[in-house]
Amino acid sequence: MTAPDAKTIGFIGLGIMGTPMAAHLVTAGHRVSGYDVNPEAVEKLVAAGGRAASSAADAVQGADVVIMMLPDHPHVESVVFGAGGVLEAAKPGTLLVDMSTIRPETSIEIAKAAQDREIGVLDAPVSGGEAGAKQAALSIMVGGDEADFAAAKPLFEVVGKTIVHVGPHGAGQVVKAANQLVVGGIYGLVGEAIVLMEGCGVDARTGLDVLAGGLAANRILDLKRESMVARQFEPGFRIDLHHKDMGIALAAARQADVSLPMTGLVAQLVAATRAMGHGSLDHSALLKVTEQLSGRA
Repeated sequence: MTAPDAKTIGFIGLGIMGTPMAAHLVTAGHRVSGYDVNPEAVEKLVAAGGRAASSAADAVQGADVVIMMLPDHPHVESVVFGAGGVLEAAKPGTLLVDMSTIRPETSIEIAKAAQDREIGVLDAPVSGGEAGAKQAALSIMVGGDEADFAAAKPLFEVVGKTIVHVGPHGAGQVVKAANQLVVGGIYGLVGEAIVLMEGCGVDARTGLDVLAGGLAANRILDLKRESMVARQFEPGFRIDLHHKDMGIALAAARQADVSLPMTGLVAQLVAATRAMGHGSLDHSALLKVTEQLSGRA
């Protein structure tokens, strides 16, 4: 059923995050045309009531809002700047919302290029992983103009719970980089806690239950302690993507001329996990590196 205030939305990037997000927008009554290089992903959107687009340009054609959920900045740049891309196909007045996690400078570059074409731009990366996308409970950190944020907020409320305008273009990506360095660090420390307890003959499951009720409590302990102790690493967010995100954090630190020593250590731990062949596993698989370093793999 179409809502009275329904938007025509072009959704580009229907991966493990994008597919449920696009489906929530359909359920909310919006007209969603989706495109992805994987035809099976597009079929899932069609099954949810969306329309299959034959290309990015087809998804963008006539859209009030274009949402991108893509793996990295080269994919975003290709979709935005390439032949038949967003800047060519979008009508003046379109709002482009990039919910990918990419370099802040790319977000700023897109916003500058779109201004001449009267296209609004927001960088709006998300946190919450596949579970947050499926539950419409994502945290969304948004950079861009206040008026564009206000226009997009009803759509953000369909897919997220924590929605904050954090500053100008690129600011959303900076906050997401900060999010990823904290998440990576906590995963690394939870992994070390498990290895320590098990190495000392203490039941790690019981120990983590205690940690989750004290000052060490955090969302990763809430959501992942059982699966980590059981060594279940089905991806909600892959090591490969976290490796990319740690690179963004380190590059942003260099550009800002600040020192992030713990972030550097976490980045190396993530890189080691990937080098060991675990890039397709969940980022909680950082535990596997700690086990190997301790001779317990």
